[in-house]
Amino acid sequence: MADLTVSFIQASLQWHDPEANRSGLLRYIQDLPVATDLIVLPEMFTTGFSMKAAELAETMDGPSVAWLLAAAESRNAVVTGSLIIREDGQYYNRLIWARPDGTLSHYDKRHLFRMAGEHNVYTAGNTLLVEEWRGWRICPLVCYDLRFPVWSRNPAAAPYDLLLYVANWPAVRRMAWTTLLRARAIENVAYTMGVNRVGTDGNDHAYAGDSALIDMCGEYLVEVGNQETGITRTLRRKDLEAFRERFPALLDADEFMIGQPVAVK
Repeated sequence: MADLTVSFIQASLQWHDPEANRSGLLRYIQDLPVATDLIVLPEMFTTGFSMKAAELAETMDGPSVAWLLAAAESRNAVVTGSLIIREDGQYYNRLIWARPDGTLSHYDKRHLFRMAGEHNVYTAGNTLLVEEWRGWRICPLVCYDLRFPVWSRNPAAAPYDLLLYVANWPAVRRMAWTTLLRARAIENVAYTMGVNRVGTDGNDHAYAGDSALIDMCGEYLVEVGNQETGITRTLRRKDLEAFRERFPALLDADEFMIGQPVAVK
């Protein structure tokens, strides 16, 4: 299997200004210096983390999804991030997986951040997405999902290779962000990427960034602090396979499904 080159953009998002955010992020995408297979943007990359869904929502045939597809085609890479989508009268915090051939998949955020009232505005998803891309299995999730390890449990029968989180994770809880990213990498024996934003949003919440790429041992491959930046790194297939062969912990994981009752004695 080939290696996978991945990129992420850590940016300061403009509050409720999709056009400005698309324009700013496109410059980062165009300036990535080398070919890449995957480009990851933050959560709600067009608006910042907002509960103004009725004002800001787009549809799947709207300008931001079209922009993702155009960016994917121009870089011959998947481009992914989440935005506010309206569908069948419901609002979703939806991660879009845009491929260079013009096709799409999506994942609707399952765990809605009730401390901001997200659960009162958006509809939760109930389907995990695992994408096959250039020989790698990739599981993309959104922000608050990071706190719930059962949802991201890596199945031994068909394990994913890369777990990624797009986020607007505030600086006040940065310890949880950095700690849980490493925990998810270790417990799932997978490369793990967390892509956050920087700056301050329209609610005066500050974001410290701390976007990172972590290996299956929990070691940082890159961690970028709080600067605006675009980063590209290559994930080594042989390193992942060699570690899983030496340390096949997934084979000893508990077998259960979400919603399956667990007997407690």
